[in-house]
Amino acid sequence: MSDTPKTDSPAAAQGAAPAPAAVRPKPDTKGYIWGTGRRKTAVARVRVKPGTGAFTVNGKEMKAFFTVERQQALAISPLVATNTRNKVDVFVNVSGGGPFGQAGATVMGIARALIKLDEGNGQVLRAGGFLTRDAREVERKKYGRAGARRSFQFSKR
Repeated sequence: MSDTPKTDSPAAAQGAAPAPAAVRPKPDTKGYIWGTGRRKTAVARVRVKPGTGAFTVNGKEMKAFFTVERQQALAISPLVATNTRNKVDVFVNVSGGGPFGQAGATVMGIARALIKLDEGNGQVLRAGGFLTRDAREVERKKYGRAGARRSFQFSKR
């Protein structure tokens, strides 16, 4: 006779540990859920909390920060895909890179925060490609060349 306690579940009989319960991240002291996004050399730290749909980037209104319409559409695309455009307030601090890199970093940060806010958003965001990190970077300049690949101009005479 063994000293192990008897249980009715087959997983416990095989010695497998029970599956851990899903741990939802707790909002910080002010009720924000955080997400970080990166694109090229841009890094966006995103805070999301339930609200009325305010969208602030580096202390400015989103349309004042991202002046090109394509950047604005890109930045709000995860909110549109999950139907949370007017249901959450988004605050972004972004640095580095250029305007489109910053918009791409913002997208990834918002998507990561929305998944932490509601697990049901994960499938929609993954299908839309909002959680995939675009790993393309600028290739470094090589010695003996004018750029990363371009050679210096050749002259016969």
